[in-house]
Amino acid sequence: MQVALKRPRLKKERIVQRIISLTKNYRTIAMAKLYKVRAAQLMELRKKFRKDMEIMVIKNKVASIAFKQTDLSKIEDFIKEIKGQSALIFTDMDPFKLYMLLEKNKVNLPARPGDIATEDIVIPAGNTGIAPGPILSDFKEAKIPTRIDSGSIWISKDTVVANKGDSISPKLASLLSKLGIKPVRAGLSIFTAWRDGLIFHEKDMKLDLEEYKHLIQDAYANAKALAIKASYPTKETLPPIIIKCENEARSLAITSSYISKDTIADILVKYNNEAMVLYSKVRDKGYI
Repeated sequence: MQVALKRPRLKKERIVQRIISLTKNYRTIAMAKLYKVRAAQLMELRKKFRKDMEIMVIKNKVASIAFKQTDLSKIEDFIKEIKGQSALIFTDMDPFKLYMLLEKNKVNLPARPGDIATEDIVIPAGNTGIAPGPILSDFKEAKIPTRIDSGSIWISKDTVVANKGDSISPKLASLLSKLGIKPVRAGLSIFTAWRDGLIFHEKDMKLDLEEYKHLIQDAYANAKALAIKASYPTKETLPPIIIKCENEARSLAITSSYISKDTIADILVKYNNEAMVLYSKVRDKGYI
């Protein structure tokens, strides 16, 4: 009886020591939601990223005990975030890269009754390949406009049947399955991470790369324009600065009638124009 009681305790102690060891070997600790994550997916992620990270699924209480035995800065704030069914991830990747990597490795799964839509669910227009029958009432209930053509049900226009955050009803789940639509995005979702004493939440790690790309491009364009205007020479600004200075020098030379092989033609044109204007004024006065 005593041996049986000791085994779970020894197992728990080994897990605690394992966590403590991992905190010393890796700079980033993250927690990921296990919602809709299947065992096969978890095994595949472990296999795919075994050189980059270690993933552990353990009881929250055991994880808290382990972290309390470390001397990591601000780890008590991280412990407060441990809740629900989650997985611990140990890696040297920064939290932003880890978040994006796991998001890219999510998969689409068929909807089940009660699932929460991770994004707006849209039924696209076109031929469903389904023959007319009782299923038409399901389309009608979901407010999907249809028509019958060549013995098949056609959807008249793209239709949103559920918004992000909505619970998927049994009938809608069945209809989506028949249409071959897999609307539930599943995989590890980082919701908290610790690195070098800093705590990151999902809103901190979720970056819009396109937006940042445009911001960087705009900042580069504005900085370059300012440097050119201020005649600040760099590898990128020197060619347009030289062109700007040449144009300004040419304009000044023409204005001051400084004759050279580069300005003589423009100066003659300028004098000709001035002469034509003067001629027009003299003629208008009746002097000629």
